[in-house]
Amino acid sequence: MNEHIKTKTMEWNGDELILIDQRYLPLEETYVTCKNHIEVADSIRDMVVRGAPAIGATAGFGMAIASSEFESLDKKTYVEKMKKAEELLASTRPTAVNLFWALKRMSKIIDENIEKTNLNELTRLLKKEALEIAYDDIKINRKMGQNGAKLLKNGDTVLTHCNAGALATVDYGTALGVIRAAIEDGKKISVYADETRPYLQGARLTVWELVQDGIETTLISDNMAGWVMKQGKINAVIVGADRIAANGDVANKIGTYSVAILAKKHGIPFYVAAPLSTIDLETPTGEEIPIEERNRNEVRYCHKSQLVDDSINVYNPAFDVTPNDLVTAIITEKGVVKDNYKTELPKLFE
Repeated sequence: MNEHIKTKTMEWNGDELILIDQRYLPLEETYVTCKNHIEVADSIRDMVVRGAPAIGATAGFGMAIASSEFESLDKKTYVEKMKKAEELLASTRPTAVNLFWALKRMSKIIDENIEKTNLNELTRLLKKEALEIAYDDIKINRKMGQNGAKLLKNGDTVLTHCNAGALATVDYGTALGVIRAAIEDGKKISVYADETRPYLQGARLTVWELVQDGIETTLISDNMAGWVMKQGKINAVIVGADRIAANGDVANKIGTYSVAILAKKHGIPFYVAAPLSTIDLETPTGEEIPIEERNRNEVRYCHKSQLVDDSINVYNPAFDVTPNDLVTAIITEKGVVKDNYKTELPKLFE
């Protein structure tokens, strides 16, 4: 395995993590270099990087960087410092379960090796594990894409919400990975992309990705989705997920629930593409999924342009939960689950 990685989303050079700053795309292509774990945590919290799989991989590299920072300490102090680093990274985004999944993988490396190796070697093992998380994500997304591509027909037009592409993962994407795989199979697929207020991930990121790939793409505002469906322009909806509960309830970017209801009304299949690391069998239903609330200025402003007075009260949940009865199928790297999520999702882990 190469000790370095470079994708649209991130670059790891063995010591530092370089992230494309997704806050400024597509108008500005700038990068943030994280030299310590605090800078990694800040980048996750401030949405320099976003998307559940990308957040997980970034957190893995954050733990590897933290180990480099603390490897000259005694083991007792090292363990204390690493625990605090893990807690800091875990506090950044509460909804995306991939974050906690990746941190658990990294902590397991520490627990299994702290007594039997020196800290320099432990840092090497943590860097190796972080890279494995990143490379695994790419392989998983491609397999997921192949599984989901079978659900799309030649000539289909797909509606997406938010960004579940290469920028939301290490590379290739979840929902957009399905679209890419279908096109690679020779199918003609076009896309309608919701702009995804208030952070505009669909307008800024999804459209940018798809246009770069030469995929026919039409941007619409979120409140146009129902009318576009009514006109018969949409054959399928594909979204990603930040956490899937054990019963198949899906937490994803705010507005996903509305799209799912509209799809149900118009008889359009609503697919969710997500890796097993996004499925949280310890969370029984969507009711227990913590929903992050973000800064109110994300709604008061559009990029740098102020829309309303700062005194206006704002409610800004970053995610909503789509009940399982609105989900036609969940696409994973292990296969596609179409119903009976409570009994069928656990089988994917066997």
